Amino acid sequence: MNAQEMFDCKLCGQCCKGFGGTYVDETDIRKICDYIKADPDTFVEKYCDMSGSRPVLTLGQDGCCIFFDSEKQCTIHPVKPYMCRAWPFIKALISHPENWDIMANSCPGMKKGVPPGDISGIAAQEKEKLDRAFNR
Repeated sequence: MNAQEMFDCKLCGQCCKGFGGTYVDETDIRKICDYIKADPDTFVEKYCDMSGSRPVLTLGQDGCCIFFDSEKQCTIHPVKPYMCRAWPFIKALISHPENWDIMANSCPGMKKGVPPGDISGIAAQEKEKLDRAFNR
């Protein structure tokens, strides 16, 4: 099994809703600011809420990320945050593959019933690829 067999994005935008928020770090903030021509010094104040000590992108009235548009989809797609690029192969799946089917209840592109060993292994591979791409 490979990542493409486990996940086929349907461009539905469900991953852009709530789910505890999309964390952004300094790198994400800088890239988004460059893209939308925003001031990095006021980005968190204007576009984020705090979750503990970490900024998460604010949700709009519809419960979606403020950068999501129902027609255009992600309006910051070329610079979308690391957390968004990782979906659905999030780090937690490496040690908790049992979360896959729970996540799949909200995401029609995720195949249910994948063996836990495949989930952990592929999540680790995808994280490694993403980390290399993001120089992390």
